[in-house]
Amino acid sequence: MEAELEKLSLIVSSYDIETLKKLGGVEGVASRLRVSLNIGVETSDVPSRQNVYGSNRYTEKPFKSFWTFLWEALRDITLIILMVCAVVSIGVGLTTEGWPKGTYDGLGILLSIFLVVVVTAISDYRQSLQFRDLDREKKKILIEVTRDGSRQKIPIYDLVVGDVVHLSIGDLVPADGIFLSGYSFLIDQSSMSGESVPISIHEGKPFLLSGTKVQDGSAKMLVTTVGMKTEWGKLMERLADGVEDETPLQVKLSGVAALIGKIGLAFALLTFMVLAVRFLVEKVLRHELTRWSSNDAMTLLNYFVTAVTIIVVAVPEGLPLAVTLSLAFAMKKLMDNKALVRHLSACETMGSATCICTDKTGTLTTNRMVVNKIWICEKTKKVETDARGDAIALNIPENELTLLLQAIFHNTGAEVVKDECGKKSILGTPTESAILEYGLLLGGDIDKQRRDCKLLKVEPFNSEKKKMSVLIALPGGNNRAFCKGAAEIVFKMCDRFIDLNGEIVHLTKYRTRYIMDVINEFTSEALRTLCLAYKDIEDGDEKDNIPDSGYTLIAVVGIKDPVRPGVRNAVKTCLAAGITVRMVTGDNIKTAKAIAKECGILTADGLAIEGPEFRNKTLDEMRHIIPRVQVIARSSPMDKLVLVNNLRGMFNEIVAVTGDGTNDAPALHEADIGFAMGIAGTEVAKESADIIVLDDNFSTIVNVAKWGRSVYINIQKFVQFQLTVCVVALMINFITACISGSAPFTAVQLLWVNLIMDTLGAIALATEPPHEGLMNRPPVGREVSLISMTMWRNIIGQSIFQLAILLVFSFTGKQILRLEGSDATILLNTFIFNTFVFCQVFNEINCRDMEKINVFRGIFGSWIFLGVITSSVVFQFIIVEFLGTFASTIPLRWELWLLSVLIGAASLLVAVILKLIPVEHKNTKHHDGYDLLPTGPELA
Repeated sequence: MEAELEKLSLIVSSYDIETLKKLGGVEGVASRLRVSLNIGVETSDVPSRQNVYGSNRYTEKPFKSFWTFLWEALRDITLIILMVCAVVSIGVGLTTEGWPKGTYDGLGILLSIFLVVVVTAISDYRQSLQFRDLDREKKKILIEVTRDGSRQKIPIYDLVVGDVVHLSIGDLVPADGIFLSGYSFLIDQSSMSGESVPISIHEGKPFLLSGTKVQDGSAKMLVTTVGMKTEWGKLMERLADGVEDETPLQVKLSGVAALIGKIGLAFALLTFMVLAVRFLVEKVLRHELTRWSSNDAMTLLNYFVTAVTIIVVAVPEGLPLAVTLSLAFAMKKLMDNKALVRHLSACETMGSATCICTDKTGTLTTNRMVVNKIWICEKTKKVETDARGDAIALNIPENELTLLLQAIFHNTGAEVVKDECGKKSILGTPTESAILEYGLLLGGDIDKQRRDCKLLKVEPFNSEKKKMSVLIALPGGNNRAFCKGAAEIVFKMCDRFIDLNGEIVHLTKYRTRYIMDVINEFTSEALRTLCLAYKDIEDGDEKDNIPDSGYTLIAVVGIKDPVRPGVRNAVKTCLAAGITVRMVTGDNIKTAKAIAKECGILTADGLAIEGPEFRNKTLDEMRHIIPRVQVIARSSPMDKLVLVNNLRGMFNEIVAVTGDGTNDAPALHEADIGFAMGIAGTEVAKESADIIVLDDNFSTIVNVAKWGRSVYINIQKFVQFQLTVCVVALMINFITACISGSAPFTAVQLLWVNLIMDTLGAIALATEPPHEGLMNRPPVGREVSLISMTMWRNIIGQSIFQLAILLVFSFTGKQILRLEGSDATILLNTFIFNTFVFCQVFNEINCRDMEKINVFRGIFGSWIFLGVITSSVVFQFIIVEFLGTFASTIPLRWELWLLSVLIGAASLLVAVILKLIPVEHKNTKHHDGYDLLPTGPELA
């Protein structure tokens, strides 16, 4: 069996048509695979086929375990230096002070390092789990197959050798196989061969390779190879799994972190040099320069450990971590809210979006289409159903009804399928399904219609032609063409219609105007309007070709697709947030305008324009009209691409685009953020997109914008918090080292501050959920600095307050607090350390809102933030009261605890005063940075 499979795989991969013919063609291959081409694989055979032929899965890169993340966290160079110093400290301590007292300092450092490493590893591991889940979600693709004699959708992973797969425009070919039947079938093989010219697949050239894309037409294929045995699988095996690039914000923050790290290194070296020089000068003054003891060595080692710890505190590894945390948190929440983020950068970019170019069908509307009105035999009839769901009789003459049913049942891309219980359902696009369902409601028998006539040729619908045509052979021997599509396009191809008496009459100017009035009436009611037409083809009259003119109009059909609930509010939210919404649709301009007005997109001063008119404008004309364009109707995918390129090029807009079709792929790729529709979108569109909207709902897109803004603002909050801690920690250590000759904080204390500042701070501030106020301010522009003037005001103000308090207590604390006795120094140092930590805890609360006074708004809805703050306070209490041996602290009286908390809480009042100080702000109308809220009482 393995040899047989290898042979089949080789035939397909080498395009060996001669060997295929020797095997008896596709029927012979099906016979060897023991499968009926009409019935397909039987469900009961699937497990055995997976065992014999393999499953349709590709080998994935092994997932990193928790221990790997732990090891990576341990490999940080500054932590390694600290570990070496801790070991040396234990060695020196044992020789000078003995066991166990001599080990306390070194063990304290090792325990602190262990805590930092474990918390970092847990955080990274949890993120990787989230990204793995999202990655799995990305790979969930459904495909249509014939199994057990019925057409059904199955996950791509369940595909087996022998399956009969149905392919249409925009699908990815899920496995290697052989073409069975189809029409106008074109394949894009650029992913395999690099060749951009599409290849026509037919009986003479029937081989299909997995990973290629369907560019046009539809077909059925027989699967011959799956998974790693396919050509795509072999290619994937040779390629390393790519790692996602850093997002722009991560790159920017990595640069900030590197700069702060260098400043920290300079301060650490200066601090060590000042301490060491002071120590040597004191030895010289005491005439002890030639006498060195182990205590002297221990003192210098402690100075070195302090300097290294300053580097650990100064290097803000939490900055890039905060971005990843915030993005991972946002991605998880968006997944729960029906948005699958494929590229990390898209989430943060969406926070800066200034324009959304959206489709209409399925995004602004529900995509649950039903035929609402029909014009036939010069009468407009509203479609109504009885209690059983059957269409109420419309009194259509028998001949015209037969023609209408033929036009519906033969010229369709939808299929009627039965499930295991025999219940009928329709597979196909919403428009196709609505018309086919209407034909069934009229009492038509699709199976009988298709048995009586033979399908000769199909021109599938695509967004360029906006029509679908078929050619059938009638029972009498003549051929008949049917055409269906956009009303004004198909109507132009007609020169006759069926009148009130069932007679075929020529279209005069008066009759043409009358029918156009009917079409306009339908479109003004926001109905998607299609024309159905036919043409009988006589012998010799290009009998085997589908004509482009000379059709007879059968009917005008109006399909209703209601606007989604909540869309109007979502559009209103966008406008309030400074995001312009533009609707780009293939519909008639009157339908488009009616829907756009209903959604709140088209305003009194807005412009609605048709695609052909738009694309023929000069660049200068486009520069003038694009700011006013709110609706582009009868658009082609190329119009969408032109609009996106000009919005980005001429106006420096950050553009989000929605798309569902294969032809939307270029616009999705060119836009700053591409949204593909999860339900109506083709696999090609999804592959080109940054975010997949799983429910096809416009409100979901607005939700992504809100979370994108939340990511950006959360990072700003964390940067403000971390820079404040960093400035204070560096300055207090350096100043006290210069003046008193000793650093106020020990290595263990600084490592604990580092944990609060980096990992715990990132977890607390980077995972704050968005609030509605985020959508009441303009977007942030491309070139706007991450650290705003408002942030600098807050950082400098809080740093001055904290430094002033800590320096006053460092030099006059004993007198102020009236501390006496042998433990006065360590008591003062413990109080200073405790006060410093509480200043950071309350400043973390301050950072929840950088502009508004009320920083407690929504705090109880952010349980992660509350959890981090609570655990920080609890652990600080444990360190001071119970871990003094390791942390160089002693228990504090309740009065000193209260004073530490009150001084820390005073930073809340300092923040209020700072927020009343106006900062220089460039007041622009659009996406040039956040507008400041008014100063004064309104701030609250």
